Amino acid sequence: MNAFYTILLLVGSNIFMTFAWYGHLKLEEMKVISSWPLIGIIAMSWGIAFFEYALQIPANKMGYLGNGGSFSLMQLKVIQEVISISVFTVFTMVLFKNESLHWNHFAAFACLILAVYFVFLKP
Repeated sequence: MNAFYTILLLVGSNIFMTFAWYGHLKLEEMKVISSWPLIGIIAMSWGIAFFEYALQIPANKMGYLGNGGSFSLMQLKVIQEVISISVFTVFTMVLFKNESLHWNHFAAFACLILAVYFVFLKP
């Protein structure tokens, strides 16, 4: 269950991260914050990123082998990267209709899956 909760927290964290990093682009496109100064957009993003950290830190603490978790640091990082690109892809496909997936994106995803495979191999 520890591994499950770690991954669940990482998914939640990456949802907040994606909105903190890229959500303002959609809000600008929708003319919601188009007149905001850059510092205002940064402050809004920091506010959203707080929730990313509120989930990411417990996920790493709970999931790390050194704390009784299921994953090494390398495994945690690779899992986080795969979750991050997966959340980003869904976010982009749902909110940005002018973006599309191409063969090279699928090839990159395959490489990420291979990264997960290799990081979990016993040395």
